[in-house]
Amino acid sequence: MEFKKEDMYGLILHKLKEHSFVESNIASFNNFVDITLQKIVDEINEEIPRDEVDLWLGKIRVGKPMIVEADGSKRKIYPAEARIRKLTYSAPIELEISIGGKEYVSCEIGKIPIMVKSKYCNLYGLSEKELIEHYEDPADPGGYFIINGNEKALVMIEDLAQNHPFVENTQQGLTLKLYSARGSYRIPFTLTQNSEGILLVSFSRFKNMPAILLIKALGLLKDSEIASLIGNISEDILITNFYEYAGIKSSEEALLKIGELMNLEGTKKEILDRVKVRIDSALLAHLGTKPEARKEKAIMICKLIRHFLTCKLYGIETDKDHYANKRVRLSGDLLADLFRVNLTIFVRDLQHSYQKTVRRKKIYSIKSLVKSTLFSHRIETAFATGNWIGQRTGVTQNMDKTNRLAMLSQLQRIVSLLPSKQENFMARTLHPTYYGRFCPIETPEGTSIGLRKNLAMLAKVSTEPKLNDKQVISILEEIGLKRK
Repeated sequence: MEFKKEDMYGLILHKLKEHSFVESNIASFNNFVDITLQKIVDEINEEIPRDEVDLWLGKIRVGKPMIVEADGSKRKIYPAEARIRKLTYSAPIELEISIGGKEYVSCEIGKIPIMVKSKYCNLYGLSEKELIEHYEDPADPGGYFIINGNEKALVMIEDLAQNHPFVENTQQGLTLKLYSARGSYRIPFTLTQNSEGILLVSFSRFKNMPAILLIKALGLLKDSEIASLIGNISEDILITNFYEYAGIKSSEEALLKIGELMNLEGTKKEILDRVKVRIDSALLAHLGTKPEARKEKAIMICKLIRHFLTCKLYGIETDKDHYANKRVRLSGDLLADLFRVNLTIFVRDLQHSYQKTVRRKKIYSIKSLVKSTLFSHRIETAFATGNWIGQRTGVTQNMDKTNRLAMLSQLQRIVSLLPSKQENFMARTLHPTYYGRFCPIETPEGTSIGLRKNLAMLAKVSTEPKLNDKQVISILEEIGLKRK
């Protein structure tokens, strides 16, 4: 069967109408507004200290881009008007807030910039004729923001996969490293082995902690149970580690021993409390930050030890440049970091305002305590300057509209977090796993070569699936996986 050129062009044009070149970024932004925003609110709601102010957060909603004129009237705004009038194309965020057990009140906490052509943009779903009526180019793919009239693109960031073990040779010998991420926090967890054969764990301020001692502190006390979870990879190493701490028979003993190794001072209760708080909050935080997660953390450490010993036995190292070990952070992921930090600051300010009002015995309403302008200003400043959470700079860039290809190239750009001044030869080379994912040609010459890449024209980046943990487990059980 032969294909005519005209048919092929027609098929490509039809596909481009269905799927945009920057579809991944738009899908990521939609996912951020639809799902991630509420997740962040729920996470912060759990962590709010309620000793002095009984503050609760409820549902969050994002509206459509609006403008408030000088006479107080509100109306829809379109991107063309935002560009001409040097305005920010943003939409109001409404959050349900309750203080002191009263009913939830829906308050506007600020505004968030809206991605052009996303689901929350006023251009969404318009026909070609309607787009022209609103002074828009129907061929414009969108995927950027308008801040004070300037078109800004969020640059995608390439990073190592979080909550994923990497085994590599370092100055300390073979090392297993895992970046445990929860919210905007990333706490490295490392596993090494000293010259005496003792397995050592480091995380947060706890350095070179004996792994078996930590497992016992987390509640796994039987050596036989620990050994079965690790497996019979290297019995000599396990015997050495078990022998060292065979005398510890309770979690409390193990916790006190950890406190002693870390040179913690105070009463027995103070030492225990400080060690427990540190273990709960900083050790493998992605598994949970409550005492109920301790046993799961102990099991995970056993699995990581098994992985480490297997790699040591067979001389295996993780290929960090393999794209299975990397993740691309899209607009939704970057906005989630920014929103989480700013919402935390907003909650702290709200608690402080409430305490001041109560102290002065003034009559208040929740809406009068909410300072929406500060929230909006912080987010707008981050977009305008490109200075992001985690001291990252250059996250946003002015759109290059020299021609259509320059625009598409910028919206498909991915930047590595590795410093361009360092050699990093392997990170710059073209890895076989880039095939079909990245353009093998488009990368700048000079110090950034290989660290700044571009997605292949038809490549797509998947976003987080709309499934919770229970749904995933039930699907796995249906296909035959059994619980241990």
